[in-house]
Amino acid sequence: MFSIIQAAGWPIWPLIACSILALAIIAERLYSLRRPLVAPSGLLDEALSVSAKYVPPADVIDKLAQNSPLGEVLASGLQTLKNNPKASEDELRSAMQNSGRVVVSRLGRYLQALATIASAAPLLGLLGTVIGMIAIFASQGTIDSGIITGNPGQLAHGISIALYNTAFGLIVAIPALIFWRYFKSRVDGYVLELEVAAETFVKHLKGLQK
Repeated sequence: MFSIIQAAGWPIWPLIACSILALAIIAERLYSLRRPLVAPSGLLDEALSVSAKYVPPADVIDKLAQNSPLGEVLASGLQTLKNNPKASEDELRSAMQNSGRVVVSRLGRYLQALATIASAAPLLGLLGTVIGMIAIFASQGTIDSGIITGNPGQLAHGISIALYNTAFGLIVAIPALIFWRYFKSRVDGYVLELEVAAETFVKHLKGLQK
């Protein structure tokens, strides 16, 4: 591996940095976007059960908010109703929507950086290719007694820079793009689930005011 890096020249180092950053983001998002951490199954039913007849005490609301992003959205509705027992349906929905925006922003954390890596890696590979081509042409540019001579070692080095950087740029970009699309789809699914749960909970909270 080190011999390949040496053959590819300095243009490969930005690609290596991008690959390390992409791996770190992918590992972090794979852990953070697990269902038990975002929207645990049964949490909505549990929240409906706890608040079936009255708004639960503050410690229960805080515990719900700390449970998960879904719990945080549901807790915002309970907290609004606790602070203002006469809150309208629009006020409850607005409070939960505001909480949802914060949650969605956290769910999408680092995805833009991953998309940037997926877009930039092929361009960095292309930069390495151009630099390698320049080295190739430079190695063939000497004229001696009317005969064009070249440096075979320099020629081989230029080809290595051109090919290795192109390949490594694609190796970094393709997985980054695949995982970005996967995470984006997963976040979109969670957003829809949070919206449906929030709307159900708003109707439930209005029932507590009767």
